[in-house]
Amino acid sequence: MSDEAPLASLAHEEGEFRAAPGGLEWTGRQETLRIEAWGADALRVRSRVGGPILDALPGALVRESAPPLDTEPTVTVGAREATVVNGAITATISLIGRITFTRTADGAELLAEQDAHFWWPGPRLRTAHGNGYARLEQRFAAYPDERLYGLGQHQHGLYDQKGAVVELVQRNSEVSIPFLVSSRGYGFLWNTPAIGRVELAVNGTRWVADSARQLDYWITAGTPARIQRNYADATGHTPGLPEWAAGFWQCKLRYKSQEELLEVAREYRRRGLPLAVIVADFFHWTHLGEWRFDPAEWPDPQAAVKELSEYGTRLMVSVWPSVSPLSEFHAEMERRGLFIGTEFGPVAHADWPDKGIDKTVQVAFYDATNPAAREFVWSKVRENYLSHGIEVFWADACEPELKPGYSANLRYHAGPGLEVGNLYPRENARMFHEGMLAEGRSEIVTLNRSAWAGSQRYGAILWSGDIFTDFETLRKQIPAGLNTALSGIPWWNTDIGGFHGGDPTSPEYREVMVRWFQFGAFSPIFRLHGVRSPATPFGPGMTGAPNEIWSYGEEAAEIMASYIALRERLKPYILDVMREAHETGLTPMRPYHLEFPDDRRAWEIDTAYLFGPDLLVAPVLEAGARAWTVYLPAGASWRDAWTGRRYEGGQDVTVDAPIERIPLFLRDDAELPIAG
Repeated sequence: MSDEAPLASLAHEEGEFRAAPGGLEWTGRQETLRIEAWGADALRVRSRVGGPILDALPGALVRESAPPLDTEPTVTVGAREATVVNGAITATISLIGRITFTRTADGAELLAEQDAHFWWPGPRLRTAHGNGYARLEQRFAAYPDERLYGLGQHQHGLYDQKGAVVELVQRNSEVSIPFLVSSRGYGFLWNTPAIGRVELAVNGTRWVADSARQLDYWITAGTPARIQRNYADATGHTPGLPEWAAGFWQCKLRYKSQEELLEVAREYRRRGLPLAVIVADFFHWTHLGEWRFDPAEWPDPQAAVKELSEYGTRLMVSVWPSVSPLSEFHAEMERRGLFIGTEFGPVAHADWPDKGIDKTVQVAFYDATNPAAREFVWSKVRENYLSHGIEVFWADACEPELKPGYSANLRYHAGPGLEVGNLYPRENARMFHEGMLAEGRSEIVTLNRSAWAGSQRYGAILWSGDIFTDFETLRKQIPAGLNTALSGIPWWNTDIGGFHGGDPTSPEYREVMVRWFQFGAFSPIFRLHGVRSPATPFGPGMTGAPNEIWSYGEEAAEIMASYIALRERLKPYILDVMREAHETGLTPMRPYHLEFPDDRRAWEIDTAYLFGPDLLVAPVLEAGARAWTVYLPAGASWRDAWTGRRYEGGQDVTVDAPIERIPLFLRDDAELPIAG
């Protein structure tokens, strides 16, 4: 540590610096601002008005002790400013409390706090609500050449989100993960689960928490790949993906009985098609919130699991967080305070149909932020599913899907709804993860409709929610998946073919399905799902039209079967890529710029991606297209995986794309069994 002036107390009328573990604090005008090293090449910044920094608030960082450092941080205090250097990133704070982050190697500015006005307020604004809570704003400068990625999964179709306003709230198909990756060489985590928004405007960036007690953010510097590694170290690494989970998953809305589901699995076996997972979707239960099979439809779940295991197939069940008033557990859970509460009125509710009644009922929701509630729900899952040999769970509607979703009226065990509302899906995944670990299970996989920063450490697969079934929607899934990957979620997929509708007898929809299935084969998780037309009315007896690969005619079935076989051939490669995700944080689905950051055009491509380091995937995204133009990034040579023709990177190429072929390219001398 270097001192140009005594660090313990350097007072000025503007503010005062003092030592803090791993960094320093600035105090002025009743504000305490702490900057500290937090993992390799990373800094954490916290600000509070009216008291000392709070250490026990909900957030995304793995634990209250930071990850290991590559080097010891250096703190220097001068006459007019102080600096904290931690590896590749340097923070400089002025006497009036303004922070600028620079790249240590050359001093280039990465990100700077920006005043809202030359007089008042500064870059941080606190608008009090009372009792220590406030609306918090944090402003940063904007840069004309900057591109911004991440923020979870959204259906706006944008890859570069510069210019967008993005709500920080959980909704079906809109997943809030407040982590940004910048083309300027930094990653930024807004480390609060508060409801709010981020504005990525041309005249500045503003992060807003509608109600919280403390401002908290984390920033790291480096190459895109280094940023991913540092972020995984800070928020948690995904477990290793089990080998079976890399195969093909079959699902529809819904198989109404044990026998119907088993007959589908038998047909896959008769056709010689490996099936990794088949799904028992919602309404398989007695009542919502009893977490057990209805014996009228599922007379012997254990026998079903046994038969499926003989085929190499696992049964996944849908486990919802909602509890009907008809559930035998509703009264006990309400008495014990295990539901999400409200500030005004009864416990949180939503309208939902249930068995045994011809109208909707007001269902409640277990509070996943409450350890006692997690243990209660897990005890029922363990008793009624795990005991039958079921070890794969679908955490559906885990935003949770409240209606109306007035976060300001919600009260969680972890805190008020506005302060902690985005945390719920991560804590729901945590329930399964910790429950399975306690039972001695190590292969923990859940399918989740929502996520928050750190969900990956609990074995959470994210899927893109209840989306539409056309080429336009398919095209939006590429940037959605890439931004999800850059938000630290390695395991991701879509409902192949989309969710809302799609007629299996329609030639137009069959083309959508085939092209989407090809994309699905090169997604981290390969899963077919949807409520095909015609569907029955919404309720406990509902189902959709058939949604197995043979439901789309023989030509489509043959093509889809070939991609199931291709996925099996690629399993060794896929598992290597998944192992890398576990160990390093580098995701299977990679934007071009993760591997080729020096190619300026690589930062623009949102219609193609790398699947692992060696395979370039360019889904066909237009009806009737039988040729497809692909940009091949500079810095490598590329070989057409189907024809063997070589191309140098840094150019657009147009290749044949008949209906049975998705354009695929192998990097340099990579060898993968694409063509059999």
